[in-house]
Amino acid sequence: MRETKPIPEPWRSFLGELDEKATAETRLDCMGGFVVRMQYGFSRETSDLDVLVIAPGEQREALLALGASGGALHKKYRVFLDYVGVAKLPEDYEERLVEMFPGAYKHLRLCALDPHDLALSKLERNIQRDRDDVRYLAQFVPLDLNVLKQRYEKELRWQLGNPEREDLTLKLWIEMIEEDRLKGTGLNGG
Repeated sequence: MRETKPIPEPWRSFLGELDEKATAETRLDCMGGFVVRMQYGFSRETSDLDVLVIAPGEQREALLALGASGGALHKKYRVFLDYVGVAKLPEDYEERLVEMFPGAYKHLRLCALDPHDLALSKLERNIQRDRDDVRYLAQFVPLDLNVLKQRYEKELRWQLGNPEREDLTLKLWIEMIEEDRLKGTGLNGG
């Protein structure tokens, strides 16, 4: 078994209580700032854990009742589960999930999006925080721009409501990343 990264507080205790509530092995497909920080090392704070899937589905209601915004654990730890449920992701993302904190919990299996899939999950919203996350991933993973383009074209573009806009967004992101790489700049990790 791989060595488990230390889980910082309050997340360690929050997830520990969710683990106690689970009655079977439960996979959480995680995305967003939590993954950028915990899996890939960006030193930005986040108070939510964006979850796309809670499987098996029988575990979802109990875990969300306890851990969602306004739930008992949110009040106790000031962090919460944000059940996204539906998001635009590369079609085969599940094949590339990586378990975070293996062996840390009895029931919970937190699975992170691959860094390319994580970057592409931020394409439609494209706010400054998303661009910062993508710049960080590009610099410190680092992202392979050909993989990013291929996944976008083959697995994501067909799902988007306004693909021409996202074509331009991806083009601008790639230019930003290439410029950072030429200048040797970008965002610092923590």
